[in-house]
Amino acid sequence: MGLDQYAMAVMPHKENTDFDHVWTRSDNADKITDLAQWRKHADLQGYMEELFYAKKEQAGEPLERDWQTFNCQAVRLSFQDLQDLENAVREENLPYTQGFFFGESDPEHKKETLEFIVKARKAIAQDMEVYYDSWW
Repeated sequence: MGLDQYAMAVMPHKENTDFDHVWTRSDNADKITDLAQWRKHADLQGYMEELFYAKKEQAGEPLERDWQTFNCQAVRLSFQDLQDLENAVREENLPYTQGFFFGESDPEHKKETLEFIVKARKAIAQDMEVYYDSWW
């Protein structure tokens, strides 16, 4: 058991939101492209959790913060979100994050995350939508 994290690009759909997309792998595998996968990159999880809550607040759907809320919950990443993430990664400014199943981020995660950002920008440039998701 532990923190597994994924990033994917999906084809646009009118019912996609900042928190979910309609495509499932079983029925529409051709509409989903895997961009990255991390194992126990706790600091990235903390960053994405903060982004998730900020987007919920902006959408008028504030949530009470709970240690289980951001589990198996997707968040759509915009071009600006990727820029902000890149700045945080390069400046080593991801929030230090701990959790029972999270483990600890290691230096190799920085390189993997920057590679993901490049792929994600290309996907957005090709009119796809980028999502981050995790499970622990």
